[in-house]
Amino acid sequence: MKEKSAERAHIPVTPPGADREGVPSRSPAPSRTGPLSPRDAGWDGDRPGGELWNRNFRLFFIARTAALFGDGMIPVALTAGLLGAGRPHSSVGFALAAWMGPLALFVLFGGVLADRFTPRRMMIIADALRLVGASVLAISFATGNPPLWAVYALSAVAGVGAALFQPGVASTVPRVALDVQRGNAVLRVSEALMTMAGPAFAGMLVGLASAGAVYAANASTFAVSGVCLFLLRLAPMPSDETHRGTFVAELVDGWREFRARSWLWGVIAIWTVYGFTVLGPMLPLTAVEVTEAHGSGTYGVMMAVNGAGSVVGGLLALRLRPRRPLAAGAIALTGVCLNLVVLGLGMPVFALGAGQFVSGAVFAFWLVMWSTTVQTHVPPEALNRLHAYDVAGSLLMLAAGRALAGPVADAVGAPEVLLAGAVINLLAVAVLLAARPIRRLERIG
Repeated sequence: MKEKSAERAHIPVTPPGADREGVPSRSPAPSRTGPLSPRDAGWDGDRPGGELWNRNFRLFFIARTAALFGDGMIPVALTAGLLGAGRPHSSVGFALAAWMGPLALFVLFGGVLADRFTPRRMMIIADALRLVGASVLAISFATGNPPLWAVYALSAVAGVGAALFQPGVASTVPRVALDVQRGNAVLRVSEALMTMAGPAFAGMLVGLASAGAVYAANASTFAVSGVCLFLLRLAPMPSDETHRGTFVAELVDGWREFRARSWLWGVIAIWTVYGFTVLGPMLPLTAVEVTEAHGSGTYGVMMAVNGAGSVVGGLLALRLRPRRPLAAGAIALTGVCLNLVVLGLGMPVFALGAGQFVSGAVFAFWLVMWSTTVQTHVPPEALNRLHAYDVAGSLLMLAAGRALAGPVADAVGAPEVLLAGAVINLLAVAVLLAARPIRRLERIG
C-alpha cells in the first residue's frame, strides 16, 4: 500500500494511480464525495461555527440525539412494564433479544436498501416503523397487560427499524458535516450524554406515571427524528444515481468492496475477537462485580462516570487530528486495560471510577477515529453496505461474548476472565499496530 496520501483534499478511494487499499498516490485527486460545497451543506456563512453547525447538520444532530435518547429508555420501559405486570425476569431478556436479534440479522439488508433507495429515505421509514411499534406498546401497557408474544413482536419491529436506520448514519455524516471528524466527535458526545439521560428520564417517568408513559415518550423521540430527517436538504451525489443490480448482486458486490480493503476487514476481524473476549464480557461482569461488592447504587454511579469519560473522549477527538487515526485510536485503546485490571483485582471505588472514566474516554476516541476513517476512505456508493458489515459483526460477537461471560466466569472466576481480557486487549492493540495497512493509513481531509 502506498504510504503517502493527500491530507488537504477529499480524494476517491480508488483513483487512477492508487492501489486497492484506498490510499492515493502523491498526485492530486478530485473530491471523493462529489461537489459538497458549503452552500450544498447548508452552511450559515455569517454565523461563527457555521462550518459544522450548518442547517443540515443541526437537523441531523437533533434527529440522532432524539433517537438515542429514546433508545436509552427502552430497557427501563421493558423492565418496568414486564415485571410490573408480574411477568418472569426471563421475559425482559427475551424482549431485549427480540430487539437485538432482528437488528443483527437485517442490518446487512438495511445497508443494501440504503444504497438502493438513499439513506435518508430508509432512515425516515425506519423512524416510522419504530414510531408505530412504540405507540402500540404505549397503548398496550397503559390500558392493560399485553401478551408476551405482542411485546416480543413489537420489540422485533423496533429491531428491524434500527437495522434499516443504522447503515445510513455512516454515509449521512459526510454529507451534512464539512468537517467529518468534528461531526463524528460531536455526535459521540451527544450519544454519551443521551446514554445517561435516557435511562434516568425513563426511571423518573416510571415512578411518576407508568411504563406506558415511557413508551409514549419513546414514540415521540422517533417522531422528532423522522421530521428532522424529512427536512434535510441534501445535495445530489453521483452515487444516488448509480445503476444498481439485483438485491443479491448488491450484497455480493458489497462483500467484494469489503474484501478489497485490507485495513477495513483487518480491523473488523480483530474487532470480532476483541468484542467476543473483551468488550462482550466486560459489561455484564462489571455489573456483577460492582453490584456484589458495593451495591447497585454504586454500579449506577460507575455507569455515569463511564458516560462522562465518553464525553471527554469525544471532546478530545474534536481537538486532536492525528495523521494516522487508526494507529492513534489503537494506542488509546490500551487505556481499557486499566478498567479491566482494577475490576479484576477488586480495587476500591475510587480506582473503579478512574478505570470507568478512562475506559469511556479512550473507547469514544477510538470510535470517532474509526468512524471518520471509514466515512472518508470508502466510496459513497458502497459506504452503507460496508458499514452494515461492521455493525452486524460487532453486534453478533458482542452478544455472544455477553451471553458466555456468566458461564465462563462461573467456571474459572470473574477476576480471571477480566484479567485475561486485559492481556487480550494489549494483544489486540499490538496486532492493530503491527498490521501495516492499518498502522500506516493516513487521515483524509
